[in-house]
Order: sequence, then C-alpha cells, then structure tokens
Amino acid sequence: MDDGKYTLISTDSHAGLPAEQYREYVDPKYRRAFDEAAAEAEALRQLAETDDHQRFLAEWDKEIGEHGGMRGAWDPAVRNKEMDHDGVAAEVVFPDADSAGVGGVTKTPFTAGLGSTGDDDAELTLAGAWAHNRWLVEFCQDSPERRAGVAIVPLHDVPAAVQMIEWTAAQGLRGGIMIPTKWGRLPSYNDPVYDPVWSAAAATGLPVHTHSGVGPDPDDYGITPGLIAIYTTEAYWWAARPLWALILGGVFERHPALKYVIAENGAWWVPDIISRMDSKWEGDHATRKFGPAAFRSGLSIKPSEYFDRNVWLAASVMGDIEVERREQIGVGNLMWGSDYPHPEGSWPNTRQWLADRFRNVPQGDVRRILGLTAAQVYGFDLDALAPHVQRVGPTVRDVHGPADAS
Repeated sequence: MDDGKYTLISTDSHAGLPAEQYREYVDPKYRRAFDEAAAEAEALRQLAETDDHQRFLAEWDKEIGEHGGMRGAWDPAVRNKEMDHDGVAAEVVFPDADSAGVGGVTKTPFTAGLGSTGDDDAELTLAGAWAHNRWLVEFCQDSPERRAGVAIVPLHDVPAAVQMIEWTAAQGLRGGIMIPTKWGRLPSYNDPVYDPVWSAAAATGLPVHTHSGVGPDPDDYGITPGLIAIYTTEAYWWAARPLWALILGGVFERHPALKYVIAENGAWWVPDIISRMDSKWEGDHATRKFGPAAFRSGLSIKPSEYFDRNVWLAASVMGDIEVERREQIGVGNLMWGSDYPHPEGSWPNTRQWLADRFRNVPQGDVRRILGLTAAQVYGFDLDALAPHVQRVGPTVRDVHGPADAS
C-alpha cells in the first residue's frame, strides 16, 4: 500500500431507495398499509414545508447537481464516483439517505429507519426493516469490498431479532445491525431480556449500532419558542443513553466480545461521562450513602475499561473539539465518517474538511481515526481496498499541507 496516502473509511454513510420503490421489497400482505403510510407521509411533508426549507433545497440541489444529485443514495455507479471524488475507499452504510427532509427522496418504510423507537408498531416496523434489509443486500453486492451494510433490527420481538441477526450475518452484511436508539415503552437495554440479541451479535461478530436521529417526544414541547433548537440540543442525549445502560447494566461483562458503536453523535461528551462513571465505580464521596454494591454490581472492571474494549464512536464529521480531545476520548475508539449524502456531512467537500480538521494532528492518529480502526471493527480487507486507496486516497500532503505535521 502507498504509505503516502490515507485509507479513508467512512463509518457513517447512508443509502436507500426513493420511497415508492421500496414497495416491491415489502411483503405483499403489507403493501396496502405501505400505500396508506406513503400517502400520509406525503401529506405531512407538504404541511411541514416552509419558505426557509424551500430556499435550502434550492441551494442544496444546486450544490450537488454536478455530483449526480441524490442518485448516489441508491445508484452504486454514481455512489462509487462520489466516493472516488471525496477520496473514500470504503464505507459503512446506514439507512435513510434522506431522513433529514432533503426533498423527501428516500425514507425507509413504516418509520423503521433512523427515527424508529420502541414505541412504534411492532409488526409494521419489522416489515419495514425486512424491506430495507432485502434491498441493502442487493446494493452491497456492487463493489462489496467497499461496502459494509448495516441491517435494521427492531427489538420488539427478541426471537425475531435474533433470527434477523443470523440472517444478516448469512447475507454478508458485515456492517452489523442498527437497533432503535430510543427504547420507548420497551425494556431498557440493560434488561437481561435482550441477552439473546447480544449473544447473537457477539457470536456473529456483527457490531451493534445506535444512530443519532430521535429526540424527545414532540408532545413534550408542543409548538413553542426554540422548539427546533431545544430538540437538536437534546437529541445527542438520547443517542448517548444506551452507552451507560449497556456498561452499567453489565451487558459487556456478560458479553465480552460484543462490539457497540454510537454513530453520528459526536464524541465531545464521552470523557466527562466515562470519568463520572469511573468515579462512582471507585467510590467517591457522593456514593457513600448507596454503598459500593450499587455501582459495582455485575461489573468486574471499571466502566472506562469496558468502553475501551467494547465501544467505538463513528463521530462522523467530527468538530475541532473531538480532534482536540481525541486522547481523552481514546484515539483507538474514534472513527471518522462523511455522513454521505446528508447536507450536514462533508460531501462533496471531504478533502478540504480533512485538511481543516487534521492538518496539525500526528499521522499515526490520523491513520487510525480515518480508516485503520474501522477496518478492524468492520473487517474490511485492506489488501482489497489498496487499489482504491492508490487511485483516490488523500495524500499526506493533501491533509497536512506542505509542512508535514508528523
């Protein structure tokens, strides 16, 4: 492999069909419900349109027009071209290429994608997940060395979830599985009821993901001042919450081989919460009245040790604060992603984003964050990726400028 180039693996990319094209992948007995849901979604979309959103759409369409627009969300040829344009050798593929409302192009059926919670209809959510996963298998068969597809696995029915995990592994979707970020009315993820799910994921080697996308219930605020700003401020907490449920609930103690990834949720918050968990485990002043068993029950090692062993952060287009705090977060736990093709991501300007973020970071750290850690977590074959890296990978000079920061 050319030592002068970086292996760039996006651990947060998205793909999905135009909404109406999912119909053929939906089990026939759910197609009437699919049609009804599609009509309702279109009515809600039109109701929610604003002048600001329309202006944004016009600007975004102009920006990505020369890059094939949104076609790369489902067209592998366009997608490969855009990956090459951005220097991306490989990617981890999540659902909902357009869940943020970029024109209503692609959305997983029956809210089974990024917005799924434990409160959703169990039967329809499972039907939507199967529809997307069937399509994803086909999608990842194009350039398979470059793609690690992430299957959607609802947890309303634990035996059904285990069956889907085993199917996912058999189909070669090595990106792993995505469970609902917000468990809602279901048991929380520290509940032993989910142990068969964690066992299946660990046995197959598939990483378990939660992905940012849901927040507090809309009814919590109604239509009030600051609604969107408050919602987005709190959204990270919901995506972070499973972390301490899994660590403090002893899930990683019972399933030491389990891999858990938090996607598109930043990482700036990690050192503080991990440090706080450790202080409770060790027994700080504030824990005396509870006794040591309250914070050590079922945990043989410190929370930070479970984090280092079992947890990774697909921090997407990480900000300066993640880069600055990378050693506190854990360089080996931190992974980059482009969030393609979402407008909040780095596409189609990834090369400049990399230079802006990593210009003064040592090369060893950059190599791990941009690709080498992801290759280990997801099982990418670096030899198979080498020709792509050689063709399109960003060079050390591209990232660090004329003055090599190593």
